[in-house]
Amino acid sequence: MVLPMSRATRLVPELPLLRRGRRAQVADDGELAVPAHFRCPISLELMKDPVTAPTGITYDRESVEGWLARGRGTCPVTGGPVRLADLVPNHATRRMIQDWCVANQAERVPTPKVPVAEADAAEVLAAVSTAARRGNAPVCGQLAARARAIGKESDRNRRCLAAAGAARQLSSAFQSLAGEPVEGTSAAVLGALGKILAALTVFFPLDDEARRCIASPASLKTLVSVLSHGDLAARASAAIVLRELASSADRHTVDVISRTPGVCSALVGLVRNPVSPQATKAALVTAYYLVSGSDRAAARFAELGAVPVVAELLVDADKGTSEKALAMLDGVLCADAGLESARAHALVVPVLVKKMFRVSDMATEFAVSALWRLCRGADAGAGACCAEALRVGAFQKLLLLLQVGCGGVTKDRASELLKLLNGFRGSVECIETVDFRGLKRPF
Repeated sequence: MVLPMSRATRLVPELPLLRRGRRAQVADDGELAVPAHFRCPISLELMKDPVTAPTGITYDRESVEGWLARGRGTCPVTGGPVRLADLVPNHATRRMIQDWCVANQAERVPTPKVPVAEADAAEVLAAVSTAARRGNAPVCGQLAARARAIGKESDRNRRCLAAAGAARQLSSAFQSLAGEPVEGTSAAVLGALGKILAALTVFFPLDDEARRCIASPASLKTLVSVLSHGDLAARASAAIVLRELASSADRHTVDVISRTPGVCSALVGLVRNPVSPQATKAALVTAYYLVSGSDRAAARFAELGAVPVVAELLVDADKGTSEKALAMLDGVLCADAGLESARAHALVVPVLVKKMFRVSDMATEFAVSALWRLCRGADAGAGACCAEALRVGAFQKLLLLLQVGCGGVTKDRASELLKLLNGFRGSVECIETVDFRGLKRPF
């Protein structure tokens, strides 16, 4: 007599079948196999925001918009004409992809936001300028924050706002609100200025008109005030905008920036009391451009105590910060005040020698240049630097540098440094040596 199987008994053999069905979705390499019709024909990745062209082919929005942005006006698959305005969201395919992700325990593709229209982008930016001209700081700040949020949603939104003149409109708004130093203005104006600067960072690089607005005397004065007295986010945004301005401007504009009252002090203060790694790097880059274009600026940075601040920063700095700090330090040493300050600081020479070969080729070049500036000369300060450099192992590192190869100015300065240090080899005991076998060829 055969007993009927219970419900629980019938379910037992079905479980392996379910598991086998799921394993069928897995590729040979162990990764989940994405169905071909869910992949973008351009990137071959799972589509996150599928859109359909007039040719009937579905692409991921980011990929096809990037294709069109590079000047191609045809469908990648069929070769038919395609315009950006012709792309239509494919909601059915998106829902199928989301359901597939849930069924296969994959990360669910979020529902994309609707891209900003050109008319909406122009309307937001015009409202920012209008509020600034009327002196309505709270509204201007809110609109600038909205423009920034829209631009950060997607690269397509950022390009749309940039094409509508976002950099020019925001720079003009900042110039309109610029005036008295931030210390004496209301919190509403201070907040609006910070939000405008934060929005402006989304739309780099700045065009000529935007740079002219930010580089005006009133705007620079206000920018420095925000850099000195704004909240943490505003100070970081101000440093990034100032870096963009200094790195893309001509000599005249850089000189105007360096002559703006308080700019050198604000930059040194930002390195001494950092608000974020990005702001610190931006301050170092700006300072580098300022000291490279003006001996007066280099002397001013030295007077403000930039040398000990940078030397202490270099002790535990990462690669990017080290490169920028060494570049700034090398520029400050072009001034007599910078040399005097560096020679009087016990940490400068050891940290320069330490950074050779340990960071990057660029850092090594700046470290050699800075050490060369410190050691040349017939005065007692230069001699003391030579003795200290020899004591901490500079001679061995310079020999290695010439052995593995370097060119141009770095080779000449390394050779001259070896001659200078050679005169002290009989009277100084070296406490650090270089393991030539443990060092890889850096060039």
